[in-house]
Amino acid sequence: MPTKTPPLAALLVALLLNFSPRTAAQVRLTDVTEAAGVTFRHVASPEKKYIVESMSGGVALFDYDADGWLDLFLVNSLTVDLVKSNGKTRSALYRNQGDGTFRDVTDRAGLADVGWGMGAAAGDYDNDGRTDLYVTCLGPNRLYRNNGDGTFADVTAKAGVSDPRWSTGAAFVDYDNDGRLDLFVANYVDFDVGRLPEFGRGKTCQYKGIAVQCGPRGLPGAGDSLFRNNGDGTFTEVSKKAGVADPQGFYGLGVVCSDFDEDGLTDIFVANDSTPNFLYHNQGDGTFKDVGFVSGTAVNENGSEQGSMGVAVGDYDHDGRFDIFVTNFADEYNTLYKGAARLNFSDVSYAAKLAEVALPLVGWGTEFFDYDNDGWVDLFVANGHVYPQLENYKQRKLLHRNNRDGTFTETAAQAGAPLAEKRAARGTAFGDIDNDGDVDLVVGDLDGPPQVLRNDGGNAAGSAVLVRLVGTKANRDAVGARVKIAAGDLVQIDEVRSGASYISHSDLRLHFGLGARTKIDSIEVRWPGGAVERIAGAPANKILTVKEGQGLVEQKDFNRTAAPRR
Repeated sequence: MPTKTPPLAALLVALLLNFSPRTAAQVRLTDVTEAAGVTFRHVASPEKKYIVESMSGGVALFDYDADGWLDLFLVNSLTVDLVKSNGKTRSALYRNQGDGTFRDVTDRAGLADVGWGMGAAAGDYDNDGRTDLYVTCLGPNRLYRNNGDGTFADVTAKAGVSDPRWSTGAAFVDYDNDGRLDLFVANYVDFDVGRLPEFGRGKTCQYKGIAVQCGPRGLPGAGDSLFRNNGDGTFTEVSKKAGVADPQGFYGLGVVCSDFDEDGLTDIFVANDSTPNFLYHNQGDGTFKDVGFVSGTAVNENGSEQGSMGVAVGDYDHDGRFDIFVTNFADEYNTLYKGAARLNFSDVSYAAKLAEVALPLVGWGTEFFDYDNDGWVDLFVANGHVYPQLENYKQRKLLHRNNRDGTFTETAAQAGAPLAEKRAARGTAFGDIDNDGDVDLVVGDLDGPPQVLRNDGGNAAGSAVLVRLVGTKANRDAVGARVKIAAGDLVQIDEVRSGASYISHSDLRLHFGLGARTKIDSIEVRWPGGAVERIAGAPANKILTVKEGQGLVEQKDFNRTAAPRR
């Protein structure tokens, strides 16, 4: 008769399987904004009498000069008073020096004056090997073509992508798998600076008895746009034909594009403020069908629409299917939609222990990211109210550590003082800024400087790998490619995505924490268009470049030559 494993031995086995050299409590997010040389300050009206003055703050992390280091773009906005006086503000591009500092290259790049800026998305729309930049605005938006010499050219008019409405979230996406990046743009409120709603007047301009800015309820919404890439530097607006025009005028904010049903076609999710969310299922014939209600993602489990702002996609429970996380308004809760087969999702927010702590907060930028490199993605949420008339206008951030059992524990207090600092946070971008093997983040704020948060300890807590994909038949950035990595008993999936979070853009390289594992057994890439490539055996703690049709073409060590950080 087989010997039964004693309970204590079983516990020891479990502990060994989940062993990590350092605990997550020793991982810190350190504010290095000043030390890094980032002096940008966001401009917004202190009173925020109009809704358009509360919604900006986008951030983009992208490697504009192709030197292997993530650079930083911060979007600035205007105010109603500045518009009336023909005033300007300054957005900023910072070049990563590779030594922990950034250099302001905005003037040379030609990216200072974007108008009334909101957010940004990055992607190589012309497949020339240089990442281009799209900036959403209170109309018109701007498409900046990367010239490859440190400068950008405003090609908006020629490209035909200057949506004149109030645009918010955007994402590059190859929805038709033709090897060229198309562009989806969400629009928010039909807002005219020449016809301003009266502050505090009417039911939709009051919040708990306090006079505040009007909207979005009570204001007309604006439809969305889908621009199809023609392959000659121009785009055609096809939203009506494609079925994504939003004729009802819902209040679109966060956008993420992902293949939710594994059919090889990229779908589009739109987080709509105070109106039902959209989940546009790609039909494969150039059209989409909104399956938000059918899929369970349009509203929460109570059937209520929420004040949805930011959105993230990831496989938090390792079941091989992507889940959706949406940040929402105060007195609501942030919603975790667990993915199942055939585009079915269920609201598991309370069961996952993500809901209750979010109720007093207004959530914005967010992402699934493995901050402690244990192989299980965690969750970050940037918070801040929209009404400066309230005492809790500035709010702390949330960091949810994945417990590996379908639940999360909120651990911001253990991750360092910067997360406890109360601020009016908005957009957030994620990426390994110092190439040391753990994920850093940049949070955009209203009325002041951003926070550049360096991950200190994540690379010591566990091994990791960064995977950079280069398309040949697929779009060069490989946006839409799905990667599966197996390392022993640990199997993870992710996709290359443009945009997401809240009006922000994160590193196109995919980060996978590996815990105590020191090698990768296999990497499988499903390229846009359906080609599958498999790589057997790869080292951990490297930046790996995989080129379509050529496999693994480059391996670089992580940047771990600096003195250990305390």
